[in-house]
Amino acid sequence: MVRLGFIIGFIALLGALLSGLAAYRVHDQELALDRIALARAIDVHASLVQDRLTERELLARVASGLFRAPSVLKPSMLEPLRSAIYAFKTDFVVAGWVARLQPNELAAAQAAIAAAGFPKPQIRDYSDKPFAPGSLTHPIDVLMDLEPRSDETKALPGRSYDQDPVRSAMLARARIEKRSVASDPVPLLRGNGPIGVIVAAPVIPEGATEPAGFVTFSYELATLMLTNDDMSLFSVALRDPRKEGGELVANDQGIVSTRMGADGPAPSATRTVSFGGRDWQLGYYAKTNSARRAEQTAIIVAAIGFAITAMVCGLFGYVAYNNLRLSREIQVRIGFERRLTAVIDELNHRVKNILAVIQSIVTRTLRHGSDIDVARELLIGRIHAMSNVVSLLSESQWQGVKLKGLFEARAIPHADRIAVTGPDIAVSARAAQSLSLLFFELASHSDEGLSLVGKHPHITANWTVTGDAPEEVFHFRWEEFNTSEATRRPDSDFGLILLDRVAPEALGGTAKRFFTDVSYVYELTAPMETVVDMTERDRTDKISAPVRPARG
Repeated sequence: MVRLGFIIGFIALLGALLSGLAAYRVHDQELALDRIALARAIDVHASLVQDRLTERELLARVASGLFRAPSVLKPSMLEPLRSAIYAFKTDFVVAGWVARLQPNELAAAQAAIAAAGFPKPQIRDYSDKPFAPGSLTHPIDVLMDLEPRSDETKALPGRSYDQDPVRSAMLARARIEKRSVASDPVPLLRGNGPIGVIVAAPVIPEGATEPAGFVTFSYELATLMLTNDDMSLFSVALRDPRKEGGELVANDQGIVSTRMGADGPAPSATRTVSFGGRDWQLGYYAKTNSARRAEQTAIIVAAIGFAITAMVCGLFGYVAYNNLRLSREIQVRIGFERRLTAVIDELNHRVKNILAVIQSIVTRTLRHGSDIDVARELLIGRIHAMSNVVSLLSESQWQGVKLKGLFEARAIPHADRIAVTGPDIAVSARAAQSLSLLFFELASHSDEGLSLVGKHPHITANWTVTGDAPEEVFHFRWEEFNTSEATRRPDSDFGLILLDRVAPEALGGTAKRFFTDVSYVYELTAPMETVVDMTERDRTDKISAPVRPARG
């Protein structure tokens, strides 16, 4: 009996030790994995918020850069930019043109606002009280135009921002620093409107030293910085720059409210993002108590261990199963983190490439455009072409685009009058971007009066694939009938560079253009392997593949 009791006691002690060790290990692993997952989720959220803010600030800079010596009294300054600012899809609440008016310009500005059809053309302060005649001795900032024009926004033009402490401080800083500036959080549209921030970009005419006005965009704070879903591991709050210790939080309906951070627990982590020339601090609060959850898991493991101490085989079987389960969870989470890092790197690479292409388009279009109106139309069209191909690539998860899809009417002028023929092939993302700009350049320079008769296509675009794999060759031919070198509108300098050098080099091929007796012809020849680019497609498919746990 003594020996049996000793053996039972030894087994019980061994079981207790093993159970305690397993519980300790599970506790540490669960706690570490939860912290890693929370930190990674916070980093991803902060990165996405920063990308979103960068896009919005870029929109303000591009919009202000498209102005050339504006007339501050013109209440339709945003009309030429309407298609461009909506193409960015940045979900702004209101875009506005704020003119800096001299006292002797107020009467003319009021008449211009009235002529534009706005219901309250009087020049007035921010509380809607008209200025007394002769009471002004210095320039004031007046809202002259806005987008979108709705029943709620039409009454805003004519207001001066000089008496509003938040907006006047923002415009004063933008005027002094001569760069885009963001405001403090402020109610938008009305006193009880949604809380948001405004970014203002100064418009400085050529040769001037002071801004003629400002392009402003306002965004709701909830969708701009405080977005998170029910499945996220954290809730996010923005430190209120207006109150020491205050925080701004959004509820499930997107309504932003203020709370004092000192009244609750400290955030699990903080991240800083930049927007409008200032830093914004985001506080992240974990929705679950990782330590408590790890303790609960450890208690469960210990209880199971104590319950099966009398069964040595069962004990070892449990330990083996538990270790295998934990190992699989670690592998899945580590694999997910690596895949997520790869996806983010790939996304950053593609975004940088797209921004570089847009920067090149803007620079070359404005550099070679002798007529600013023509250059602006070409610039907007080229950006639309890029936007169309990016939308198509996003729908296909960047795995290629059907070549015929690049001839959509929203990106190609006169697309409904072009006869398109050729095999149904999908081109790679890189080839799609080059071909989209190429098709736009060809279509935008065709002479509508001579090349198009009625609704019958007198422009043909066809392609063929010849040879056997892997030596297949892609042939593209564009032909405009009923035109000649004397009647056809000449290609722009940027268009010539794109047709003769950029597009062929991007596809590793050659191109030529010439006139026949009755038509203008452009031909492009390239290896099929560069047009399809299976290497890029395989890489994209590999990154988008789901993460699966390793088999034991």
